[in-house]
Amino acid sequence: MKIIKIQIENFRLLKDFQMDLEDDLSLVIGKNNTGKTSILSILEKFLNQSEKFWFEDFNIDFKKEIIELIESDDDIAESDYKNTGIKLKLFIQYTETCNLENISRVMMDLDPDNNYIVLGFEYVLPFDKYVQVRSDYREFKARETAKQKDKDYKPKSIYEFLSQKHTDYFKILRKSIEINKDLDVNEENYIDLEKEQISIKDIINFKSISARREVANKEVDKTLSNQTSRIYEKTATSLDQNQAVEKFKDSLSDTDSQLSDIYKDLFKSIIEKVGDFGGIKPKESEIEIISNLQHRELLKGNTTVVYKHDNDNKLPEHYNGLGYMNLICMIFEIELLIQEFKREKDKKPADINLLFIEEPEAHTHPQMQYVFIKNIKNLLQNGKDSIQKELQYIISTHSSHIVADSDFNDIKYLQKEDNTNSVVAKNLKELKNKYAETTQYQFLTQYLTLNRAEMFFADKAVLIEGDTERMLIPAIMKKLDIEEHSADLPLLSQNISIIEVGAYSQIFDEFIEFLGIKTLIITDLDAVDDNVQKCKVENGVSYSNSAISHYFNQPTLADLKGYSLQNKTFNKANGNWVNQPDGKLCVVYQTKENEYNARSFEDAFIHLNRDFVKDNKENFRGLKYKEHFDEPQKDAYNLAENCIKKKTHFALDILFHSDEKLSNWQIPKYIEEGLLWLKKD
Repeated sequence: MKIIKIQIENFRLLKDFQMDLEDDLSLVIGKNNTGKTSILSILEKFLNQSEKFWFEDFNIDFKKEIIELIESDDDIAESDYKNTGIKLKLFIQYTETCNLENISRVMMDLDPDNNYIVLGFEYVLPFDKYVQVRSDYREFKARETAKQKDKDYKPKSIYEFLSQKHTDYFKILRKSIEINKDLDVNEENYIDLEKEQISIKDIINFKSISARREVANKEVDKTLSNQTSRIYEKTATSLDQNQAVEKFKDSLSDTDSQLSDIYKDLFKSIIEKVGDFGGIKPKESEIEIISNLQHRELLKGNTTVVYKHDNDNKLPEHYNGLGYMNLICMIFEIELLIQEFKREKDKKPADINLLFIEEPEAHTHPQMQYVFIKNIKNLLQNGKDSIQKELQYIISTHSSHIVADSDFNDIKYLQKEDNTNSVVAKNLKELKNKYAETTQYQFLTQYLTLNRAEMFFADKAVLIEGDTERMLIPAIMKKLDIEEHSADLPLLSQNISIIEVGAYSQIFDEFIEFLGIKTLIITDLDAVDDNVQKCKVENGVSYSNSAISHYFNQPTLADLKGYSLQNKTFNKANGNWVNQPDGKLCVVYQTKENEYNARSFEDAFIHLNRDFVKDNKENFRGLKYKEHFDEPQKDAYNLAENCIKKKTHFALDILFHSDEKLSNWQIPKYIEEGLLWLKKD
């Protein structure tokens, strides 16, 4: 039995949201403010009832709908009224091998081919409360109008009225909703779980580890020590009550040293798990749990976590770094929650156990983030085996390092839709179906996971060919920020990822559309002659750049030379990139500048900045045949082809000999116009 899909309506940015869940791990990623924390929050509010709803939880568009509903001059008849509000639906699939004891009372269809149920949770405005709120608001508005006789009084708005009073009108409902085998839902037919006194605690048990977990390396902090006590309490009341626990109870009057030996057995498993995660170093920072019986309290208050350093030295837990503490704290917390999933010895675990871990990367360095995601599946699989029931887990993250070492098929990408107050979730595994060639999809997944997972969290992206551009583009951005004064946010203040893709930018075709972010491709014109050999653009008859051919739909070299920036912006329509002025993709290449059309970046740079290179050529380590720069007959193309020893060295030479404001050289026009296009919102 497992949750296969979550649907959410009208909750913050999750206006009309749905997200598929994997059998085990679902890795939720996306930029800031795309609803990752909101998913956790609504699950907590409905499943655990640990938090109440606030007016600020209503989606912005939904707030407007509610206000129109209340202020309207027209009454809605009860027969035409539909409950409106925040809604959560959990789509659950079961199999013939599942124990149906707990879900039998919520099953709406006995068709053997229909193995789905839907549990619905709502914070809605029922009809009777709709009538009441309209009446109450009229009275409120009349009182506020009367108060306006005082010229200094500012009347309260309907927003303030609802902010203070919405809990008087909106009610929480819990339902089992009719669903057929095609996953079509009929919301008009349902079982009221409250009325039927049906609890879902035995169907779903939800736990979470929030990003706001209490971890601090302060002297007063006892986070880890307190966790060991909680783990002990849960272990002591479970079916796993073992010899170590019994021995602990029998040994309360023994010395601290005796109890410390027992704790080695009691916490051996979890300490080993910490070690598996790379949270310790041999003989440097090993953790050990020792007895601290000063309060003499049974079951709690008598364990302390210390770090073993060089075997004999034992340091308090707050002496370690926040990264180690966060990692160890999470492992302890997971162990504790697994014990809670298992429940007390006389109660069976729930059919579905759902764990949400929010931003596990807090305070940890990149290598530790890799280690975490490598080991988390094994850790939770062990927990699943011990529970002997379904354990699904959701991890939300901003870490490109965690994404880089994850299974592509686990990833759920959250994206805010343009000009709306809503978010959508996309399954990355669906990209595979969009690639005609399997090898292209394999290249994309390998490249992204190994090198450039940061692109998932970017607002904008620049795809470049090689090392030269990778080193120079940040400097060019800085130069433009200094020289160009517009209302747009400076380039270096924007969330822009610079991704080196070589000659394969066309393979990123579907991925660019999938991300939906503004993307600039900077590439070379790569003119060729009749023999398909590289040549000056003025002598060229065609070009060899497959990316240009792909995005521009096989234009001629003459076409490319005549295109303006407006011809270089695209959106995808019906599977093809179509030129559109408001396009999210822009492809730039060398254009005619000062009566000359370059073929490559080096060609373009030397043409514009020959004096800069000439003045510094003796110190340019990336050059050979430096005397050629003194020969007027040698044009930029020849100098770029024959005098550059290594392109990366040449790029470093440019940076090393730039003045403080990067004002002693010019930016090639095609790069400048592309970056200025990208700079605009």
